Amino acid sequence: MATEEPVMPSEGGPARPSPEEKPFLSAEGGPAHPPAVLPAVLPAEGEPPAALPEAPAARVERSASSVRSLERAFELLDHLADAGGQLALTELAEVSGLPMPTIYRLMRTLVNRGYVRQEPSKRYALGPRLIRLGETAERLLGSWARPVLAQLVDEVGETANMALLEGDEAVYVAQVPSRHSMRMFTEVGRRVLPHCTGVGKALLAQLPEPTVREIIARTGMPAYTPHTITDPAVLMEELARIRQRGYALDEQEQEVGVRCVAVPVIDTPTPAAISVSGPHGRLTHEVIEEVVPIMRRTAGQLARRLSA
Repeated sequence: MATEEPVMPSEGGPARPSPEEKPFLSAEGGPAHPPAVLPAVLPAEGEPPAALPEAPAARVERSASSVRSLERAFELLDHLADAGGQLALTELAEVSGLPMPTIYRLMRTLVNRGYVRQEPSKRYALGPRLIRLGETAERLLGSWARPVLAQLVDEVGETANMALLEGDEAVYVAQVPSRHSMRMFTEVGRRVLPHCTGVGKALLAQLPEPTVREIIARTGMPAYTPHTITDPAVLMEELARIRQRGYALDEQEQEVGVRCVAVPVIDTPTPAAISVSGPHGRLTHEVIEEVVPIMRRTAGQLARRLSA
């Protein structure tokens, strides 16, 4: 049987390639180094294969999607609050414009976290975990507002308040009392219906008329004094005057003998307003004309602090 002899190098020269060995040629036709062969890294027995590193573009896209989901979840919470705290899935789809599967997925996450709860009727409602967040935020807001309100009290001499619209009610978040022996006092955290107070009407005046009508339809318009506005049409006319002149008045509508003037704090995340209240005989209309420009300046300071 014929056998192939190995090709030996000539003395002092390189070995010639055997027939089975083909030299690697470069693009120019000359010899080139063979391509490096990387050893395969195999996972240990029982371990899953290592995941390939994520491309930067994929990470950016996934991050943007997470931000959009977060924004949509907050929007759904806002829609629930605007509607008085409860909405059905179809109603959420109508007001948000989002697909129902998207809303369902987001609401299930919020339910699991306690920020939303689902009623036996299948309607979604704001959940108890929001209470702690709201109380903490209100406390901080009060601490930010008090120095500004204290300066207002020094200038006008009467009690100053700040309130926010929460659901269908005005809630007082800060107060600085006047130094008069006869002065007005409202407990921080107190909630009142907005139709019968100066600060409440200043809050309602920041809303579209259909939203105002929805609120008073849910709360009613009970009378607290003979001066309380109890007719929705009269209230709408009053809110139109407030928007035109820029401030609201409580003419003994919640408490006989007490007058209140309030201005909106504009460009804030939630409707806000400040008020000055005092005895009817001391807080005259002439005094109010002098007080309103000072209150507007104070409201601007608070707006800048809240939006910073």
